[in-house]
Amino acid sequence: MAGSAAKERADIDAAVEGRTVVDVFARNASEHPSVPAFHWRSGDEWKELTWSQYRAQVVDVAAGLIDLGVGRGDFVALMAANRPEHVIADLGAMHAAATPVTLYSTLATPQVAYIGGHCEARVAIIENLDFMKRWEEAKSQLPNLEYVVLMEGAENYATTDWVLSWDDLVARGKARLAAEPDVVDARSSELTPDDIATLIYTSGTTGTPKGVVITHYNVLWTVESMERTLRIPKHPRLVSFLPLAHIAERVASHYLGMWYVGEVWYCPDMTQVLEYVQEAKPSAFVAAPRVYERFQAGLMARLEAEEGLKRTLAMAAIKNGEEVVRLRQQGKPIPFLIGLQNKVLEKVVLSKILDGLGMGEVTVAISTAAPIAPELLEFFQAIGLPLFELWGMSELSGPGTTNVPGANKIGTVGRAIAGSEVKLGDDGELMFAGGNVTSGYFKMPGETAETFQDGWVLTGDIAEIDDEGFVSIVDRKKEIIITAGGKNIAPTKLEGLIKNHPLIGQVCVIGDRRKYLSALIVLDGDMAPAWAERQGIAFTDMESFSQLPEIQAEAQKAVDDANEHVARVEQIKRFTVLPNEWTPETDELTPTLKIKRRVIHERYEAEIESLYT
Repeated sequence: MAGSAAKERADIDAAVEGRTVVDVFARNASEHPSVPAFHWRSGDEWKELTWSQYRAQVVDVAAGLIDLGVGRGDFVALMAANRPEHVIADLGAMHAAATPVTLYSTLATPQVAYIGGHCEARVAIIENLDFMKRWEEAKSQLPNLEYVVLMEGAENYATTDWVLSWDDLVARGKARLAAEPDVVDARSSELTPDDIATLIYTSGTTGTPKGVVITHYNVLWTVESMERTLRIPKHPRLVSFLPLAHIAERVASHYLGMWYVGEVWYCPDMTQVLEYVQEAKPSAFVAAPRVYERFQAGLMARLEAEEGLKRTLAMAAIKNGEEVVRLRQQGKPIPFLIGLQNKVLEKVVLSKILDGLGMGEVTVAISTAAPIAPELLEFFQAIGLPLFELWGMSELSGPGTTNVPGANKIGTVGRAIAGSEVKLGDDGELMFAGGNVTSGYFKMPGETAETFQDGWVLTGDIAEIDDEGFVSIVDRKKEIIITAGGKNIAPTKLEGLIKNHPLIGQVCVIGDRRKYLSALIVLDGDMAPAWAERQGIAFTDMESFSQLPEIQAEAQKAVDDANEHVARVEQIKRFTVLPNEWTPETDELTPTLKIKRRVIHERYEAEIESLYT
C-alpha cells in the first residue's frame, strides 16, 4: 500500500480500535439524548424519536429476542420498508449479540427460502401480510426458523404459536428486563469488532445471491474513512428511501446517520421521495441515478410549462451554469461575463429552483449503485447541487471511490476513499484494498478465495486509472459483450447514452457472439403521460403508446444520438421498443434498478431473435 494511504489507514484503525456499532449507538443516547434521531409519518402526522428514546426501544426489542431464545451469533431476518421498526429491529438483534439480515421486499418465495435457510435465521421480523405469505410458504424449508414477528396483521394468526405481533415482542422484552435489568447490557458487551454486524446478500444479477460478511470493524472503519473523505458536517439531515437490504442505504442513513448523530426521515415508498425531501430539507443526500433522472425530468417539465420571463430566465440560468461546469472540468478560466452572469442567476434563479426541489441546503449529494450520465451530473452541478458520483460494492462495506468537492472529474468515479488503495490487474480488473474490505462470503469458501486475495478485492469491474488517481469504470467484467467479430464492447456506456432521452426508462444492449449490436428499449411509465401531453399525443396505456409511429421515431432519435458518440462497431443497428415496463417486481431489475441481463435474455428471447432475422 502506498505510504500516505498506509498512514491514513493506520490512523483510521486507531480511531475505531476496540469499538463496535453498539458503542457508537450508546454514545449518541448518552451525549445527545434529546436530539431527534429519526422522523416518520403516521397518517397525516409527523412523529419523531430522540436518541435516548430510540435506544430504549432497541433495548426492549433486544430483550424480547433474548426471551425468544435468540443467542449470540444467531441470525435474525428482517423484511420491511424504511420505517422505524426496521432499524429498531436491526439494532435490537445486534444488542442481543445476534446478526440482523435484511431481505429485499421484492424477493419471491424461493429467494426468501434460500436466504432464510442459508443464514439459518432463528427469527424473522417482517412488515405485513403480503410478506408473511411468502414466509409462510417458505417455512417448511426453514428448519431453524422458530418465530415470525409481524409488524402489522398478527391478529390474523392469533392461534398460531410461532407468530407474534410487534407489540408482543416488545412486551416480552419489557417483562424480561423487569426480571433481569442488565440482560441486554450483558449480552451486547460480549460483542467485539470482529463480530458480524450484518450480512448483505448481493442482488443476484449474475447468479445465486452471496451473503457478504460485514463486521463491526468494517462498519466503523468505513464511516470514519467517509468522514475524512467527504467532510460532512455533524448532525446531517438525511432521507432514507433506498432498500435497507442494499449496502448504499445501510451505510448512507443507518450507519453514517449514527456516526454523525444525524436526523433521518424514513420514507417507506420510493415514489414519495420528493415529498419527503421537501419535508426534511436534507443536508446530505444519497440516491441511485434513476432518482436524479426523475428529479430532472420533473423539474424540466415544470420549467417548460412556465411562460414568459420566468421560463426564459430559468433556461438561461441552467445553460449558463452548464457552461461554467464544463469550463471548470476542462481546467479553463471562466470568462468574466459568464462568471458574473452565473453568480447573479444563481442567486436570483437557481437557488429558488433548488429550494423548490427541497435540496437547497444539501452540502453533498451522492449518486451511486449504478453509472450516472455525465450530462446529468453537469445539469445538477449547474443548478447548484453539489452532486458527485461514488462507486462501491457490498464487498467493500459500501463505498470504494468517490468524487468530492475540489476533486471532481465528471465521467470518473473519483479517487479511493481515505486509507484505501486501488490498482489494476493484468486484464484491467479493478482491485481494491482497505479496512472496509470484508472477510468474504458467508459459508462460501470457494467464492471467497476467488474474489478476496491477499488483502485485495477483485471487484469484477474493468477500469482505468489516470495519473491523478481518478478511476473510470469501463464495465462489468462478466457483462462485456464480445461480438462475432471478436470486438469487446461495454454495454453500459451505450445504455446510458440512449437513456439520456427523457422518455426512455431502461435499455439492454444485445450482441454477444452476434454480428452487430441491437437493443431492447423500455419507456419510462412516469414520464410517458406528461411527454405525450406536451407533444399533443393521446395516451391510453403503455402497450399501445409504445408502438405509435411517433414513439418509434423518438426511440430512433435516441439511438441515433447515442451512435454519434461511439465507434462504428459499437453502434446500435436495430432495436425494439417493448410494450411493458421493467421493475423489481417483474424481475427484470434489481431492487436498486440495475438490469438483470440473464432474466432479460431468457424472457425476451423471441424479441431478441427477431432483431437478427
